[in-house]
Amino acid sequence: MANVKPASTASETHLGSTPVSVGEYLIRRLQDYGISDLFGIPGDYVLSLYSMLEDSEINVVGCTREDCAGFAADAYARVHGMGAVCVTYCVGGLSVCNAIAGAFAEKSPVVLITGSPGMNERLNNPLLHHKVRDFRTQIDVLDKLCITGAELSDPINAFREINRVLDAAYRYKRPVYLDLPRNIVNVVPQLTHPYHQVDATASEEVVNEAADEIVHAIE
Repeated sequence: MANVKPASTASETHLGSTPVSVGEYLIRRLQDYGISDLFGIPGDYVLSLYSMLEDSEINVVGCTREDCAGFAADAYARVHGMGAVCVTYCVGGLSVCNAIAGAFAEKSPVVLITGSPGMNERLNNPLLHHKVRDFRTQIDVLDKLCITGAELSDPINAFREINRVLDAAYRYKRPVYLDLPRNIVNVVPQLTHPYHQVDATASEEVVNEAADEIVHAIE
């Protein structure tokens, strides 16, 4: 069981005083939860985030199919405590649904990150590629498969929503999703929000207690 440090503000953490974009904040929060490898396939709606990932300390593991990336993230979560998969909009997000459903059934905390069209691109209902029916179809599907999720369409609330969603995955050991419109990735919010830094080191006392209970149950 990981130890969660008390909440603080973004300016008081290792983020420092340097302005941080929504994409950068998400990446650093993934690292706080012990995620050092991320699985996925890049696509046009998520290329900006992938560029940030390539420049980060997270190792990006490219896969041949989105469903394979999802299953790899599931396996990673079971070994390391939390996993992440990053794919593009609809053609990627819907392809990974079987793996996410399996993660929910088996209580595996997988973070599904999908790109999506920018908010201004959605005006007047344009015929953008990969869109299925309307812009909420992917979110409606993922709502059924994840414990919670968020569409990061408002940069003012994005940090708070990222914290809430990642905390739910960590707390309930279920998959979650984050839908990140491509025009939001590089936006630097003007407000700071509570930043819950996580120490993902297992508590030796809790581990020993759990081991004793398991041995007692077997006996």
